[in-house]
Amino acid sequence: MVWLGIDLGNARVGLALSDPELSFAHPAGNIEVWGDYFQAINDVLNVIEDEHVDHVVVGLPLQMDGTEGPSAKKARKWTAELIHELMQEVMDPQSPIAVMPEVQLQDERLTTVDSHRMLFDANVQGRAHRAMIDQQSAVVILQTALDQAHQHEE
Repeated sequence: MVWLGIDLGNARVGLALSDPELSFAHPAGNIEVWGDYFQAINDVLNVIEDEHVDHVVVGLPLQMDGTEGPSAKKARKWTAELIHELMQEVMDPQSPIAVMPEVQLQDERLTTVDSHRMLFDANVQGRAHRAMIDQQSAVVILQTALDQAHQHEE
C-alpha cells in the first residue's frame, strides 16, 4: 500500500510518497506548473500509476480561523477534477489504474511554516528552500494524514 501527498502551489505542485508500511512520508519531487496547477493532473495520474498509489491526500489551505477562502475552494475544485480523471482511468479497460484510490483533503494550516522550519533545522540554505518547500509541505501533509490514520486504528 502506498499513499501520495500533494501540496498545490502556484509555481510547483509538491509530491510525497509513503513507505509501503504507511509509517513515514518522504519527498517525491515537484511538478512545475507556472501559475496553473490544473495542468499537473496528468502528471499526478502518472505518479499514481507508476507508484501503485492506493490513497491520495491533497492539502486543503484553510484560513487560520478554519474557514475556506479562494485557495481552499480552488483546491477542492482541483481535487474534484482529479477524482473525475481517476474515474475515467478506472473505467477504461486499457488503463493501468484498475482500482480507484481513495482521495481525501487534509487541513494544511501552518504546513509551509513547519516545512521552512524543518528545512532550516536540516541546514538547508534559505535560497534552496524555494525549490524544496512544496515537496516538504507535501511530506508534512502526508505524514499528518498517516499519523491520523494510525490513531484511528488504535
